[in-house]
Amino acid sequence: MIGKQGKDLISIPVPQIEIPHFRYGARGSGGVGQGEGEIGAPLGPGEQEGGGAAGNQPGHGHILEVDVSLHELAQIIGEELELPRIEPRGKHNINEEKDRYTGIRQTGPESLRHFKRTYKRALRRQIASSQYDARLPVVIPIREDKLYRSWRTVERPEANAVTIYMMDVSGSMSDEQKEIVRIESFWIDTWLRSHYDGVETRYIVHDADAAEVDRERFYHTRESGGTRISSAYKLCESMIESRFPPADWNIYLFHFSDGDNWGEDNAVSLELLEENLLPHCNLFCYGQVESAYGSGQFLRELQGRVSERENVALAEIPDRDAIYDSIKVFLGKGR
Repeated sequence: MIGKQGKDLISIPVPQIEIPHFRYGARGSGGVGQGEGEIGAPLGPGEQEGGGAAGNQPGHGHILEVDVSLHELAQIIGEELELPRIEPRGKHNINEEKDRYTGIRQTGPESLRHFKRTYKRALRRQIASSQYDARLPVVIPIREDKLYRSWRTVERPEANAVTIYMMDVSGSMSDEQKEIVRIESFWIDTWLRSHYDGVETRYIVHDADAAEVDRERFYHTRESGGTRISSAYKLCESMIESRFPPADWNIYLFHFSDGDNWGEDNAVSLELLEENLLPHCNLFCYGQVESAYGSGQFLRELQGRVSERENVALAEIPDRDAIYDSIKVFLGKGR
């Protein structure tokens, strides 16, 4: 991820696993099996553009590399965007067993040996037995001196959350819009995971129909078809009812679209949102990405019907530079 601090560009390595896949190049561009050659001839790199001589011009935009953890990234997000801390709901309904080191005992693995207590006990023994020499203060613990940390299993309230991302993949949504969604969802996930012990993530794509997909397909599905936003909201409602009871889960819904919905479907979508989704979720966020083909009407419909609700956040995201402001709009309520 490339960030910016003042005039400096900062490269932030993000731990993730990229699944390799083939990418097809343009036809007739050369390569193995094309052009002249003999059987057994070694293959080497093709001709490169530009000369190999040293240049004399300064570079542009030197990038500083930093190595930070996701927890540190979440802190940076919160400080930079002035985000309030999230107060989970339902956190007393789910209990998780945790081991806590609360006592000391005389047996245990060496990895749990309490160094300070062992040293003090050995020192007292040597002083009491007149073995301690202040001129040569060497303290050597014996087996009877060693003390170890002990633990007990306790039940700790656990706050769980589910984040459901919904994205319009109709014909008016391009790869650039999906890249904006990918970047924004990464930062949203990072922030939410800093507040919850467990975060489940689910993905829905929709055009005229909706389907639950994995992360890879969510970001790489090719656009096609018309748009019925209600199909995504119906599937989302079904997922919540069957797998994520609102009494036990903190539910976050994020929907990204260019706002170009089939006209008669706007009323159906708004009714589903108001009656079946908003009463059960901590937060519903709608981000409208700009498209050359989208009308943007759905955002105006939402602004007229649900914008005043406490758990609703609406934002326009015309380009990548607007990601920063939209995240602040979405998470600034601390829901």
